[in-house]
Amino acid sequence: QVQLVESGGGLVQAGGSLTLSCAASGRTFSTYSMGWFRQAPGKEREFVAAITRAGDSTYYVDSVKGRFTISRDNAKNTLYLQMTSLKPEDTAVYSCARGPTYGILTTQRLYDVWGQGTQVTVSS
Repeated sequence: QVQLVESGGGLVQAGGSLTLSCAASGRTFSTYSMGWFRQAPGKEREFVAAITRAGDSTYYVDSVKGRFTISRDNAKNTLYLQMTSLKPEDTAVYSCARGPTYGILTTQRLYDVWGQGTQVTVSS
């Protein structure tokens, strides 16, 4: 049973930076694409970024382009999300999820394993 565990969340001032990590158990991490999603209070969960299984292609929601970077280290079974120039509207619970073996997809229902999430709070 694959498990995903996020870490790295916290409280940061606007304009600051944080790096989230997502550690995956098991030996199949490199077989799947991965994604980051977030859910702000009172809002639906939304797609943030995704990366192919080899890490050679990425995709971002428009609101984070140029500020966030998704990456992965398959040797360490770890997914990352580097967040810079953070804004109060980035405040949310961030979750990583396992996607399909092919491509990059933004549709949540195609992600089958989810972490518990880590809180990111950006103060103004």
